[in-house]
Amino acid sequence: MSTNIPSDLILPKVLAIGASPRQGGNSDILLKQVCLGLNHAGIATEEIQLRDCQISPCIGCEGCRETGRCSRFADDMVGIYPKLKTSQGLFLISPVHNYNITAWMKAFIDRLYCFYNFDIPRPGPWSSKLAGQGRKALVAAVAEQRQKEEMGFTLEAMQRPMEALGYQVIDTFAVLKMFDKGRVLEHPDILQQAEQHGTALADALKA
Repeated sequence: MSTNIPSDLILPKVLAIGASPRQGGNSDILLKQVCLGLNHAGIATEEIQLRDCQISPCIGCEGCRETGRCSRFADDMVGIYPKLKTSQGLFLISPVHNYNITAWMKAFIDRLYCFYNFDIPRPGPWSSKLAGQGRKALVAAVAEQRQKEEMGFTLEAMQRPMEALGYQVIDTFAVLKMFDKGRVLEHPDILQQAEQHGTALADALKA
């Protein structure tokens, strides 16, 4: 985990979550570019690489219905929960694995289940503890595929859970035709676009 705090810091903070198993790859590079755009706009960012975390998958035990938090596992999500709650913005990026997000990102998203409230009996109305707070999010995916449609559900698998939790997803972006490690560095236009996405998220948070 790393934190970037500009000297002319303007709150709120953005939590940037990377889900690539490959250190220093295209997803990592783009995550830093988005953070660069946020930092230049005066927004602090904290980067979390899920490959460096121990996060057990949700097992549907429903224990969080009683405690309001996931108390089943004493893993790295325990430290991520307060960071998420105190960050007004969120950025998620994942490479495409088999038409979907990586297992690391899926585990992270599933463990956010503790933020939901459910009326009894179920199924019935539900709500999110994070809703109504002006939270904003941005999601991105990196793929070797040539067409966005060939990425399958990757962007949607991040966007829809964030919207259900109460985030306004201001945009999604796909970076295509990227496979070799670090290849995105050969495309300054894509790097600039990623930085611009970070600036757009900052503008949305400050609006």
